[in-house]
Amino acid sequence: MNLYQLLAEHPFAGDAELIFDVERALTRTAFTARVEEMAQALAGASVTPGVPVAVVGEGIEMLVAMFAIWRNEQVFVPVNPRQPEAAIRDVLDRTDAAMVVSDTAVTRRKSATTHPYDTAFVLWTSGTTGRPKAVLHTHTAYLEIIDRVLKPLRAKPSAARTEPSPNLIPVSMALNAGIYNSLFGLRAGAPLVLMGAFTTTTFATLVERHAVRSTVLPPAAMAMLSDDEALTSLAPLRYVRSITAPLSAFQARRFTERFGVTVLNGYGQAEIGEVIGWTAADAKAHPDKVGAVGRPHAGVDVRIEDPDANGVGELLVRPPNHAAGYADGTSLTDRLTADGHVRTGDLARIDVDNFVWIEGRQGDLINRGGNKVFPDEVEEVLRTVAGVQDVAVSGAPDDRLGEVPVAFVVGTADHAELEAACREHVVAYKVPVRFHSVRSLPRNEAGKILRKDLVEPAPN
Repeated sequence: MNLYQLLAEHPFAGDAELIFDVERALTRTAFTARVEEMAQALAGASVTPGVPVAVVGEGIEMLVAMFAIWRNEQVFVPVNPRQPEAAIRDVLDRTDAAMVVSDTAVTRRKSATTHPYDTAFVLWTSGTTGRPKAVLHTHTAYLEIIDRVLKPLRAKPSAARTEPSPNLIPVSMALNAGIYNSLFGLRAGAPLVLMGAFTTTTFATLVERHAVRSTVLPPAAMAMLSDDEALTSLAPLRYVRSITAPLSAFQARRFTERFGVTVLNGYGQAEIGEVIGWTAADAKAHPDKVGAVGRPHAGVDVRIEDPDANGVGELLVRPPNHAAGYADGTSLTDRLTADGHVRTGDLARIDVDNFVWIEGRQGDLINRGGNKVFPDEVEEVLRTVAGVQDVAVSGAPDDRLGEVPVAFVVGTADHAELEAACREHVVAYKVPVRFHSVRSLPRNEAGKILRKDLVEPAPN
């Protein structure tokens, strides 16, 4: 199935409004007409099926181009226009794009790449531990990735079913989260509301205007909403699913207490989609499990490799489908076990109720003289200190212990208070040996901290 069919087979009538942004509303007929016009323009440029077509854009324009490319059986390459020019050129070169679509022009490029039939689009890994990789997803596998989450929602008793509320997309359409949630909404038979640049005021306005009951938010956006003292309500919002970056239990509780909205955590990667998550039923039945990423979705097998005394080891996942490989021609083979599990590179444990708890990345783990320090655990404590706006903990070289934890803190918190909080809540070897006040933390487009880019200032 080509993902274009999610538009072509949407249940809305032609005169029903299907796509919204802050200022506009397009009926299904009007939006489809724009897609067909763009598809003809790309076909007229003699770009053949299977070739990568890059789109530098945002919002509705990006959505139009995505479906037009799939209409022509070409491969969609989303490009964030807010990147520096050099970064955009790097994306075009690494994906060997045959054409570049922007808001001003359609430009041909020399390209020797033709991807196999069923290849849908390219998206990028987070780049938290190295250079981001260009992941190839197929139409068939990505549809399964959507359906593995949607299927349980469709299985509710008919008496409890209601018409799906508009799917609000509060992230860039250049990100996997934007693509996934747009397609998820269309697959569910819902209209789409594209937000563009995130602001707390715009988000609250769109939630109220479109009576949004459930949506997705990155942890950073949840923190912004919780911090905005001018907001008094997010009604009628009832559920928020966390996306793009790890969500701390502290931020989840804070958001729920502030707005009365249930936060549903989840876990996935660019190559495998979401494989673990919370349901509303689990949230009601297990309030004591806040902080876990949920339980495996149906059809997903998980296990822990080489667990330590606390049950922590590398999380291995075997989903029904995963990405076809990478745009440079390499496959996922080096990440697969003999029985087909994907090595995630994340350290985790699984409790007796089958909830999965992520402890951190293997590459982030700090080995302090043989003692394991998980940065996430220390960061969770530091976030409770008044004046802390953002925080990251990473390992620094040490001649005696090999490495030691160091904290980078955004905000006005006193360093003595930070150390005291850590000594109260974690064992001594997990307490950072140094605290650095910084203006901001290095993050990727999805909001994940780039620990490899955290550098201590030179001593005075």
